[in-house]
Amino acid sequence: MRIGITYDLKGDIPVSPGAPDDLQEEFDSPVTIDAIATVLRSLGHEVRKLGDGRSLLERLLADPPDFVFNFAEGQGTGRSREARVPAVLEMLGIAYTGSDPLTLAVTLDKECAKRLAASYGIRVPKDITVHGLEPDLDSESLRTVHFPLIVKPAWEGSSKGIRNRCLVQNKEQLRAVLREMSGAYQQPLLVEEYIQGDELTVGLLGNGRPEILGIMRVTPVEPVEHFVYSLEVKRDYLRQVRYECPARLPAAQTKAVGDAALKAFSALGCRDVARIDFRLRDGVPYFLEVNPLPGLNPESSDLVIMAKLVGWTYAQLVTAILEAAFKRHQSSLR
Repeated sequence: MRIGITYDLKGDIPVSPGAPDDLQEEFDSPVTIDAIATVLRSLGHEVRKLGDGRSLLERLLADPPDFVFNFAEGQGTGRSREARVPAVLEMLGIAYTGSDPLTLAVTLDKECAKRLAASYGIRVPKDITVHGLEPDLDSESLRTVHFPLIVKPAWEGSSKGIRNRCLVQNKEQLRAVLREMSGAYQQPLLVEEYIQGDELTVGLLGNGRPEILGIMRVTPVEPVEHFVYSLEVKRDYLRQVRYECPARLPAAQTKAVGDAALKAFSALGCRDVARIDFRLRDGVPYFLEVNPLPGLNPESSDLVIMAKLVGWTYAQLVTAILEAAFKRHQSSLR
């Protein structure tokens, strides 16, 4: 089968001077794309690297592949950017891996994803969404959340914009961070109550009732009062954190986290693969966000680290994603 890979590479798009250094954090390196391509070729497929943007459209129209392994994060700051490639593929009748345009748009908007998860009975941290450079910090809405707080860009993934400074303890810190981040990221900001507890991420594969690949706990090497799995930490993960998978939790808590992950996967319409983040406080999992396009860097991505800890090879992981999509599309691929 001819399989195309859609993706965005770091450095392919010019970054203006003064832009934050994580502006292309979601984008991938050639190492990741080559690793995926190697697995697909080992399965006997012909692989084409399609990229994203105008060149992708031209390639799809000139010579469409039989199937697409979609890995494109989308360009710009719009909250529907991850949905663009799947929407084009659906318009052209090309089958692909992963979630559909609606799920990719909903999950990139953190507030929208949390509201939907909460409507299914999943616990979420209290939050407010702030628009503009000068929010009224004495407004009624801000009185519904309590310090410490985490400030996040509302429409990002891969910890983009979540830096060590984003944990704020008072209004003065909050005002300064809001002003800085509003200008840098050009989108609304989510101000969320900090949940003190275990940082957990759950990998899921398949459809219907998907398989839980693992529940992984992320802990700091050096104890801190308020641990934030920030971008600075992720960039220095070998020295700053430990990964534990399966997470050593009481059986009841393991079940609660797994059940919440399965419910969120279904509620948000995920397909084939997702990684869902929680904080566990007093035995209760609090949904933070879901990544339906989880990173697949062969060394540093959380889902890959999780897979290795439970005994899977990189090839097994990529193959499982592809096979889940094939099974879902089976009737149309005959």
